[in-house]
Amino acid sequence: MQRQEHIIRHHVNNLFSCFEEHCAKGRPLDLAKWFNYFSFDIIGDLSFGESFGNLERGDFHPWIATILEFFVAQHDMAHFRRAYPFLEAIVGPLVKVLAAKIILKHNTFMRTQVAKRLALEPTRPDFIDGMKFDHSKGKEGLSFEAICHNASIFVVAGSETTALALTGATYLLCTHPEVLTKLKEEIDSSFDSEQQITLLSAQRLKYLTAVIDETLRIYPAAVGSVPRLIQRHGEVVGGYFLPGGTCVDIWHWAMYHNPANFTEPEVFAPQRWLGDPRFEGDKKVAFQPFSTGKRSCIGQNLAHSEIKQIMARLLWKYNIELVDREWYDKPWHDQPVRASYVHPPLNVRFSLRTEQLK
Repeated sequence: MQRQEHIIRHHVNNLFSCFEEHCAKGRPLDLAKWFNYFSFDIIGDLSFGESFGNLERGDFHPWIATILEFFVAQHDMAHFRRAYPFLEAIVGPLVKVLAAKIILKHNTFMRTQVAKRLALEPTRPDFIDGMKFDHSKGKEGLSFEAICHNASIFVVAGSETTALALTGATYLLCTHPEVLTKLKEEIDSSFDSEQQITLLSAQRLKYLTAVIDETLRIYPAAVGSVPRLIQRHGEVVGGYFLPGGTCVDIWHWAMYHNPANFTEPEVFAPQRWLGDPRFEGDKKVAFQPFSTGKRSCIGQNLAHSEIKQIMARLLWKYNIELVDREWYDKPWHDQPVRASYVHPPLNVRFSLRTEQLK
C-alpha cells in the first residue's frame, strides 16, 4: 500500500480542491455524492491506471451511472419476480434481453480499460500490476480474462463501500458534537500541519479508529452478506444442525444492532472500542465489517487508510455542519436498500477553522 500512496494522495488532494472551491464560495456539498465520485476515481486509477474523472466533471462517468442503475433495476426485478411468479413467462425473457445488453456494454468497457492499462510501460504499483505478475514467486500472474473479471469486482466492491463509510462518519460526527470535539482534539494534538497527515501517520489515531469502527457498526457499508456453504459433513450453528450444502448468511446490520451482541446497539458510542467498562459485555468478535476468513475483503487495509486520512484532514482543516436540519432530529442512516443503500443527500457546509490559519 505504501507503493500506492502517491496515487491515493493525488486523488485525496483532488477531493480537497473541490472542498476548498465550495468553501470559498460558501456553497454546501452533498458529500453522499462527492465521496462516491472520489472513491470511484481512486479505484479506477488503481484498477486501470486511469481515473474516471468524476471529481473533475462533478458527475459520474457514464459507465458508472449505467452500472449503478443496472444494480438497482436488477434488485427491483428480482423482488418483482418473486412477488409475481405467474408473470415469469412474460417478464423473464424481457429481463434477459435488457440485462444482456448492459452486461455486454460492461464487459466491453472492462476489456478496453484493462487492455489500455496493460499497454502502459513501465509498470506501476496498482492492482493490475499485482495480477499481471506474481512478484513473490517471480512468474507471470493471471490471464487477461481473469484480470478483467477481477478488475470488475474491484471497481464495484472497492468504491461505494468506502464512500458510504465516509458519509456515515460525517453524519454521525455532525449529530454528535461531543464526539466531534474529542476527535478534533486528538487530531490537533497529533499534527502541526495538514501535510503531516498521511496514510501512515493517520493510522496511529486511536480515537479516530474507534469512530470509524463505531460508524461501520451503526451503518455497515456492506449491505448484503457473503454467503457460505456448509461442508458436506454438516455443522452445528447456533444449536441447530445444518446439513452439507446449506447456504448460510450473516447480515451485518442485524448482527451489529442486536442487543445480544452490543450494549445499547442504537447508541453511537466510539468509547465502546476503547475499553469503557459500560460496554465490557459487547461481543466484539461479532463485528466483522469486511467479513472474515479466506474470503474476507482484500481491500480492507486500503479502505481503512483512505477513510482515516480523509477524515483526519477534513477535521483538521474545516468546521462542518449539516445544512438540512431535519437530520439532527431523525436518523439519516435509516435507509431502504435496493442493491445498496438508497441514501438521501447529505448536504454539508464547510468553513475554515480559524485556529488553523494562525
